[in-house]
Amino acid sequence: MTRMTPSEAFVETLAAQGVTDVFGIVGSAYMDALDIFPAAGIRFIPTVHEQGSTHMADGYSRVSGRHGVCIGQNGPGITNFVTAIAAAYWAHSPVVAITPETGSGTIGLGGFQETDQLPIFSKITKYQGHVTGPGRMAELTGRCFDMAMAERGPTQLNIPRDHFYGEVDVTIPKPKVIERGAGGEQSLEDAAAILAEAKFPVIVSGGGVVFSGGVDECVALAEHLNAPVVNSYLHNDSFPADHPLWCGPLGYQGSKAGMKLIAQADVVLALGTRLGPFGTLPQHGIDYWPQDARIIQVDSDHRMLGLVKEISVGVCGDAKAAAKALLDRLANREMACRHNAQERLAEIEGQKGAWEGELSAWSHEVDDWSVEVSKDSDAMHPRQMLRELEKAMPANAMVSTDIGNICSVSNSYLRFAKPNSFFAAMSFGNCGYAFPTIIGAKVAAPDRPAVAYVGDGAWGMSFGEILTCVRENIPVTAVVFHNKQWGAEKKNQVDFYDTRFLGVNLESPSFAEIARSMGAEGVTVKQLGDVGEALEKACDAQKQGKTTVLEVMCTRELGDPFRRDALKKPVRLLDKYKDYTVA
Repeated sequence: MTRMTPSEAFVETLAAQGVTDVFGIVGSAYMDALDIFPAAGIRFIPTVHEQGSTHMADGYSRVSGRHGVCIGQNGPGITNFVTAIAAAYWAHSPVVAITPETGSGTIGLGGFQETDQLPIFSKITKYQGHVTGPGRMAELTGRCFDMAMAERGPTQLNIPRDHFYGEVDVTIPKPKVIERGAGGEQSLEDAAAILAEAKFPVIVSGGGVVFSGGVDECVALAEHLNAPVVNSYLHNDSFPADHPLWCGPLGYQGSKAGMKLIAQADVVLALGTRLGPFGTLPQHGIDYWPQDARIIQVDSDHRMLGLVKEISVGVCGDAKAAAKALLDRLANREMACRHNAQERLAEIEGQKGAWEGELSAWSHEVDDWSVEVSKDSDAMHPRQMLRELEKAMPANAMVSTDIGNICSVSNSYLRFAKPNSFFAAMSFGNCGYAFPTIIGAKVAAPDRPAVAYVGDGAWGMSFGEILTCVRENIPVTAVVFHNKQWGAEKKNQVDFYDTRFLGVNLESPSFAEIARSMGAEGVTVKQLGDVGEALEKACDAQKQGKTTVLEVMCTRELGDPFRRDALKKPVRLLDKYKDYTVA
């Protein structure tokens, strides 16, 4: 054991865990430890808002496969973490939130910047460590980092601010590496037997395939089965889009080709996915989930097996290891799917071709409201604009998307050849996610182009982090869809409230001008023919250290709502509420 201060024990444990970057806002509660970050080789990246710092930690972890770390001042600084930690929880990101707390001697007295910080995060973290005394600083710091990886999700390290001071005898713990297996022998054997009998198998490749580094194993298994592969919702990077068996994402604004193909499945292999309800709902008027198919679900969390969909076999195992184990078991078996492989491959090609043709020809939305507003605008139709962005996107780009109508429609167009490339707030669906997340991703992978898709409503929540990009020399590109509205919610008022608009119309200044005033590049794009070139120039500018905001002017046309089953036509019992007009 070595004699050192608790601050030194804390920082030495960070270094032992391989931490090189920490996002946050400076605060007196942890300043003694912060003072020695540089000596330990740890870069502190000061942000504009604590929520942004936590989203950055999320993006960092999702690209690097390592911990993302955020820290802030006790009380209000820590409560600002909450939304972003919830997003990281549903994205299974190993974020460690370091939450200094009011001093241990005055807890409960209602002192300055005091709140009970553990209950706030209890339902959105995988583990919470509370440092009960200076002597346990290294132990509990190491455990929080180990649990974030082992449980695949955010953890909280809560430290009373006085516990950074004094002297302790300590041994710095080494990181624990948990090796995950393929699953139980019987479940794997049962799954292989079902796959061998399948005449039209379909693979759903989920986030677990990306987390485990198992994309190559998923490809090999798909090729052995000649099976179409669809991405689970918002995991468009879980199977290479340039592969002939790739059929696009399921879920909201996903691929019609993938939906029509999985509808024909007699066996579905859900590999590394919980089959979340939002990712299997009907879309494009297609109730595509196959009711009579046998489902094999592979997930490293046994609590997810059969939780959303009834399954035939559940394999509690690592997606990569399970895919390899299944392939090994199928290597010498007679496979029913071999007899109709050519017909299935032709069906895949035909469905994909039809969907690509439909996307290219989709020049306007068809509801009465969208048809009307499209006549009044010289801006670009969102889908055509997204198609141009898709064609110009660098091959190795990382893309994050916010929540909102146009960002959600982009799910139809975002394709990736490599994993760890696509980041969204998943089913938590919070606004203000995309821009800070792509900043964190850029810190982790500085040589890759980094692009955020953001609606003009959500942009108001996050554009302050332009200052972080400029101050800290973290060059990224933000594509801001400027259509002067909260589009997702406006669509509900179009469909259910007779176009009575309340709270959804937005009037904003030029976002490009704002970006320039903050030290970044700002470009306004109004013509479809300029979209691709603008994106290419913005991504090239990242090589010179320049952050660019592309303000893309879009029509007010709106795609499908998030869920048609989420609202009902209103019933008004009082006459004065039955009909009114809002300008």
